[in-house]
Amino acid sequence: MTGIDGCLAEAMTIPGARGASLVDWTSGLALGEAGEGPGRDHESAAADTAELARLAFENSAFTGAAARTGPVEDLIVTARGSYHLLRFVETDFDSSVFLYLWLDRAEANLAVALFRLKGLTDRLVLA
Repeated sequence: MTGIDGCLAEAMTIPGARGASLVDWTSGLALGEAGEGPGRDHESAAADTAELARLAFENSAFTGAAARTGPVEDLIVTARGSYHLLRFVETDFDSSVFLYLWLDRAEANLAVALFRLKGLTDRLVLA
């Protein structure tokens, strides 16, 4: 089990990681951050990715076999020079949190990053 700071520090060890943050998608606020933020601004990135997360999470197209935590597990956005990964965090309470990882596309391995993010969120403890 790990807390927010430990989770973000470990996320930054993923090959190609440029920045990471834990974001509340209802408020758009970063609960913690590490490394760089896209555009050098974690708060703007948190607000922007929260809007994307909210749209995907609440979209009826993804509600087929929705679990108690919602229908979406991950979002992957590919840009010309980067990957943006959002991993929704499952909690015992009504959670609206995701782990956001910004990766340099030339240095990252998308499959490895997704695998590592799942492990990180499985061990994350939010108190």
